[in-house]
Amino acid sequence: MLFSLLAGVAVKSAMVLGLARLISLLLKRRSAAVRHLLWTAAFLTVLAMPVFSVFVPAVRIPSVEAMVPASFFETSTASDISRIQPAKHASSGLAPTQPATSRRLDWSLLLLSIWAAGVGLALAQMGIAYIAMMRIRRTAVPNADHQLAKRLASQLGISHSVDVLETRVGSMPMTWGILRPAIFLPSEAASWTEERLGMVLLHELAHVRRADVATHLAGRLALVLNWWNPLAWMGWREFLKERERAADDLVLHSGARASEYAGHLLDVARSMQSQTAVAWGAVAMARPSQLEGRLVAILDAKMNRNGHGRASMLVAALLAAAIAAPIAALHAQEPAGQPALADIDATIRAATAQKNYEMLLKPAEAFQTRREYDNARRLLDAALAISAQIGGDQGAVLMKLAELESKRGHREDAEKLYARAAQLMGDRPAAAPALIFQGVINISSKNYAQAAAYFQKAQNLDPKQAGPAQMWMAVLREREQNFPEAEALYRNALAVADAGSDDAATSMELYSNFLNDRGREAEAQSMSERASVV
Repeated sequence: MLFSLLAGVAVKSAMVLGLARLISLLLKRRSAAVRHLLWTAAFLTVLAMPVFSVFVPAVRIPSVEAMVPASFFETSTASDISRIQPAKHASSGLAPTQPATSRRLDWSLLLLSIWAAGVGLALAQMGIAYIAMMRIRRTAVPNADHQLAKRLASQLGISHSVDVLETRVGSMPMTWGILRPAIFLPSEAASWTEERLGMVLLHELAHVRRADVATHLAGRLALVLNWWNPLAWMGWREFLKERERAADDLVLHSGARASEYAGHLLDVARSMQSQTAVAWGAVAMARPSQLEGRLVAILDAKMNRNGHGRASMLVAALLAAAIAAPIAALHAQEPAGQPALADIDATIRAATAQKNYEMLLKPAEAFQTRREYDNARRLLDAALAISAQIGGDQGAVLMKLAELESKRGHREDAEKLYARAAQLMGDRPAAAPALIFQGVINISSKNYAQAAAYFQKAQNLDPKQAGPAQMWMAVLREREQNFPEAEALYRNALAVADAGSDDAATSMELYSNFLNDRGREAEAQSMSERASVV
């Protein structure tokens, strides 16, 4: 399920980034600020895509598998059944084969592991960058010329205070901090001319006004989650390029001469070095890879240098949501035999017309596996009604209804359904799970004698239920403080259970708790570890 969710999000994120690239080409005559706003909206949409994919109602589209004939999947379906129900193969003399699904699951696990490793490494780099910036901020000293920075901030319409700090020699001017923004200048900035210092401060203050540190963080997180995707890296390069050009445009709008500003930018880029350790967290003034394009744009008098207002930001946000929601809603249909392909009402009508309640059981089971309990209940209710009309096996359907209500936490409903199922099924082996459930209910009400009778009858009816029956009998004896018999029953339950089954794991956990209560911590720990492996 996790792999399916992340794979779907990855495909949808790629669609968003590809669409953003196409729109950016259409906006090539617009300003850098508008294009940067587009890429910001795209990265925010990518970040929100997992949430959209979970909560936006699904609109299903045909997948490749859904368009392949159902017969293509018969081998896989048989393999799935052999994996879930090995006993049926044993009884029929067929050796279970290694299912193709297992290989796909192994690949899914491998891909998830590679993706998680990449995300972990990138997040670690971001963490290192932010720790380095905090250390730099603690050790930096205030710049002597406060009035110039304050005057330029007022000129750009920045009302809150912005710290201007000096760091080590040769460091690239940069901006960092979302709630408390600060501009970091190299220590030799004290000897710069007022013109150069003013232009550098204007550029960094432009980043503060545009909230570029916050959008940098959002874009970087989106890139981290999609580190494997070339479209994400392409979008990141465009995002950085348009951000710096938008800041340059703001400087030029403030009255700086293009030729002088270009000269100062070139000198700063040549003489200053950006620290690798902080590049993932801070917004640096100049990156060598972008310098040539920026200088050409600065010196081009025909370039559109308009910014964007709050209205543009609102329009971009609404447009992003309008695009993201339908993309997030897209879900591939499952292949033949899966519940998403079946229209529930049509399936119920078909089963009613054919008087075949069994055709509803498998879709209901699939819905239950996917935790779509209401859909499963509709199908099972219809199956029960049909079986009542034709004199079918109502007890078997009631058992499935009881299992469903038990899984969804409706204990009272499950108890009633199990009781009806047991009554209808009589002494058939299939009634054993219902008897075990009734025994568990009687343990809760401290009716131990009746509980023991239920467990013993379940075990007699179906020897395959000996493991669960003896496990719960052990719990019963433990409640009665008959500890020697309880331990013997726990051991018997483990002896008859399939070593890799859920029943075995549950028995191990309960036995581990029992041992721990008896002060046998080492044995309890060993048993708990075995359960964890299962």
